[in-house]
Amino acid sequence: MAPAPSQANTDEHWRKTTNLMWKHLGAWLFFGYIVHMFVVPLNYIKIPILGFPLGFYMAAQGSLIAFVVMLFMFAKQQDAIDREFGMAEDD
Repeated sequence: MAPAPSQANTDEHWRKTTNLMWKHLGAWLFFGYIVHMFVVPLNYIKIPILGFPLGFYMAAQGSLIAFVVMLFMFAKQQDAIDREFGMAEDD
């Protein structure tokens, strides 16, 4: 079992984890709300994707794809932070 981390190590780990959370929360806000605000203007652009208007496709499918990708990215980035500070689950 790894020795208990120092307070400075724990504080730096928490700082990096918090920054990562805020970055992903910002991306979630963008894909969850901002993209949906532009659905109607994007529908005026006559670019069909799989037969659906561009705005509808980006709101309904693009956001979901972005959320799934973000989940995997967050897990990988958080694991890297945990390993950097010796707090990984399998250490």
